[in-house]
Amino acid sequence: MLILTRKIDDEIMIGSDISIKVLSISDGQVKLGIAAPNNIEIFRGEIYQKIKQITIEALQNNRNTPKDISKLGLNNIRKLNNES
Repeated sequence: MLILTRKIDDEIMIGSDISIKVLSISDGQVKLGIAAPNNIEIFRGEIYQKIKQITIEALQNNRNTPKDISKLGLNNIRKLNNES
């Protein structure tokens, strides 16, 4: 894990096309802005965990779905979520 200290308006780059900018800091909260290509899906951690949980449940209920969830893209995860 890379740990950085940033100030308001400082930016972090991930590769050449993803940037994370510190927009504000107040009352123990940090507001971040994330710029990424449209094909990159961005989720809050708790939302991603919920998607993962729903996917595992869908996999357990659907014999035609691959058992290894690493083979599923997030678009397929959403599709499974909408079908269940």
